[in-house]
Amino acid sequence: MDQHIKNEVFDYAKAWILEAGERIRSKIDSPRSIETKSNANDLVTEMDQETEQFFAKKIKDTYPQHYLFGEEGFGDEIEDLGGTVWIIDPIDGTMNFVHQKRNFAISIGVYFEGVGEVGLIYNVMEDVLYAVKRGEGAYKNDQRLPDLSEKRPLKESILALNTSWLIPENPHVEHNGMEELVKTLRSTRSYGSAALEFAFVAEGILDGYLTMTLMPWDYAAGSILVREVGGIVTRADQKELDLLNSTTVLASRANIHKEISENYVQLKK
Repeated sequence: MDQHIKNEVFDYAKAWILEAGERIRSKIDSPRSIETKSNANDLVTEMDQETEQFFAKKIKDTYPQHYLFGEEGFGDEIEDLGGTVWIIDPIDGTMNFVHQKRNFAISIGVYFEGVGEVGLIYNVMEDVLYAVKRGEGAYKNDQRLPDLSEKRPLKESILALNTSWLIPENPHVEHNGMEELVKTLRSTRSYGSAALEFAFVAEGILDGYLTMTLMPWDYAAGSILVREVGGIVTRADQKELDLLNSTTVLASRANIHKEISENYVQLKK
């Protein structure tokens, strides 16, 4: 992506994400219209939809040649990542948004010919913005994030992990390996927002994040952010991510990535 265009896209995306966050905060205590999607725990609200519509209009009015790939269906039908594609989750952590009114984020990843160029994750209620332009450093608000440590071993690490993967009946991964992983780690956390968990890995307050099912809009921004500070982001089997479909994801400090994948993650056929 041309540097001038990258800078311009970043500036617009930053302004829009902050504006969208302010709109959400101003309506946080308003009555909610809550629906379910794939199951009873897969929630969507009118605010998810309004926020994605807000971005759709901003993007199409400013960059009619760009594409939008979003969770709530107000974007384009995307078959590949050719051109410039904005991958957006208007509210990542909708259950937290509904129940807690905190611990949710807006996530924007901008890709050019399949390469992540700009990423923003906005912790709305704490007014904290994680932002990155590829090759130019990652930031928490105006503070540059340092490269991730490669000294801390797995046994001293904290991993973001949904403990449902420890249940034998889960359809994705053998639970025995996951149990051993949890026993090896110092501890686990689950924040209920993939975007925030990526941001916390990039910040260095989490050492990694592992999940068996994640959609592109959940990790499009976070993967750019984590890679910018020296982390590794792949599928759980260390293969390349699929930015068009649901996938497993492992994001972590470089020195524990292979160890987690090869020693503890056994995907079910």
